Amino acid sequence: MTHSAGSLPARLCASVALLALLAACDEPLDFDLRGRMGGFSTAPAAQQAVTARPAPDSRGVISYPNYQVVVAQRGDTVAAVAGRIGMTADELARYNGLMPEDGLRDGEVLALPRRVAEAPGASGVDITALAGSAIDAAPDTTPVQTTELAPAGQAPAAQAAPTAAPEPVRHQVTRGETAYTVARLYQVSVKDLAEWNGLGPDFAIREGQYLLIPLTGTPAPNRVAELPRRSAAVTEPGDGSPTPTPPSAATPLPAEQVAPRGAAEAPQVKLDPPTQDPSAGAAMAFPVTGKIIRTYSKGRNEGIDISAPAGTPVTAAADGSVAAITSSADKVPIVVVRHADGLLTVYANVDNIRVKKGDSISRGQTIAELRQGDNAYVHFEVRNGFDSVDPMPYLE
Repeated sequence: MTHSAGSLPARLCASVALLALLAACDEPLDFDLRGRMGGFSTAPAAQQAVTARPAPDSRGVISYPNYQVVVAQRGDTVAAVAGRIGMTADELARYNGLMPEDGLRDGEVLALPRRVAEAPGASGVDITALAGSAIDAAPDTTPVQTTELAPAGQAPAAQAAPTAAPEPVRHQVTRGETAYTVARLYQVSVKDLAEWNGLGPDFAIREGQYLLIPLTGTPAPNRVAELPRRSAAVTEPGDGSPTPTPPSAATPLPAEQVAPRGAAEAPQVKLDPPTQDPSAGAAMAFPVTGKIIRTYSKGRNEGIDISAPAGTPVTAAADGSVAAITSSADKVPIVVVRHADGLLTVYANVDNIRVKKGDSISRGQTIAELRQGDNAYVHFEVRNGFDSVDPMPYLE
């Protein structure tokens, strides 16, 4: 799928945050972000009881009252799944934002654009499993009610129609969303979201993809914000403001006597000679000399973005050693450098990396270059342990 340039910094922030955590400690990475990240917490969502996804029929189809989905098998393509359920490959692929020849993961879920015939005996939703989960979740203080059966030959009393099984919300992914933001939106754990939809180990999702939200008993959020209501009372512009009285044209203004001003002496200004490095006296140096196009904002932009011509050398902000070299989900290279006092610096959106993991580097040493293209900039972060901090106090 195609991403806009404006969404790249947000994806870089998420990637370098996880990479910085890996570089800062030797413990396993907390994919649910329930540890010491310092950001949002999905602990309440992870503690909720999540029902198992209903088992599909022999073709992989799960039927709900208002829609159907199909679960891919190992080695499947979109075309193979379409042929198995009696649907054209182009129709199924176009509805899910894929190509007919695209390969699918084992357990990956595709939404069906229209209903297909259900397999004989297939019930879609596992009512027994749902009822069992409800019984297990009921408090111990709930009284057990029994009903006496009618004697043989008598017609049983009228009973209420059985309640339909709950149907999971089907969420269509929009541009800029991730598995983590969708999980947080519906208050479920990202692990349960991945298991229900057959996501890969990187939890990658695509624009236009349909995701089944695991059933937890939490109502779906309202994604449309209510607009503020206008006041019923509307006044005309200027209503209630007194009109100032204009000055009288009959009385002339008094003559103003202005004394001639003597020649002012030019001030003596002593200019200090410019320094080659504007941050020479700071704790850290700017990785490139350019314009700051995005400032630090905790939780939104975990660093600063500095633009410069493509190919500009990117230098180390301080002495240290290379902790990690990797790339984001969008194949954007990232370099992490470890410094004294538990500090880390992160350099993303770079290319032609000239160092390797474990190298000792010094302040001002070239470690990479800005990537080629019209949107050339470096995303620079400073992290104190697990938390990102504003880089400007270190650079000024």
